[in-house]
Amino acid sequence: MEITLVVLGLLIVLVVVVAWYGWRWVRMRRGGGVSVALRWRPDNERSGWHLGLGRYEGDEFVWFRVWSLRTGPDRVFQRESMQIADRRDPSGTEAYAVPDGSTVLRCESATQEAIEIAMGPGALTGFLSWLESAPPGRRLPRAS
Repeated sequence: MEITLVVLGLLIVLVVVVAWYGWRWVRMRRGGGVSVALRWRPDNERSGWHLGLGRYEGDEFVWFRVWSLRTGPDRVFQRESMQIADRRDPSGTEAYAVPDGSTVLRCESATQEAIEIAMGPGALTGFLSWLESAPPGRRLPRAS
């Protein structure tokens, strides 16, 4: 009887986690976005790539990690403080961890740690356009 309650409890927890993840996935996909791989602390050799979905929300680029149970975005980047420091092609096994045909951008900010963003050609064009655009009267550094 005791083991049955433990198994039943674990099944209930599993169902709740799966339902939560499914709800988050539908909510994340419904809002649109682009496939983006992100790596924070790129100078650390042990840091890996994380797949996710990026979305533009005004002056913010929000990123949702694919395998996360967080309700909101996992990372938020402000357009006015973000600058592209370097651009390169994926190297070695890195090509298997990022979206197909990706370009890797190293982005630096005065307010956040350096990151690397990998995205395909279409997403890259949109990202650069978003980064370089600004409302009238505000000047931003060139992204490319």
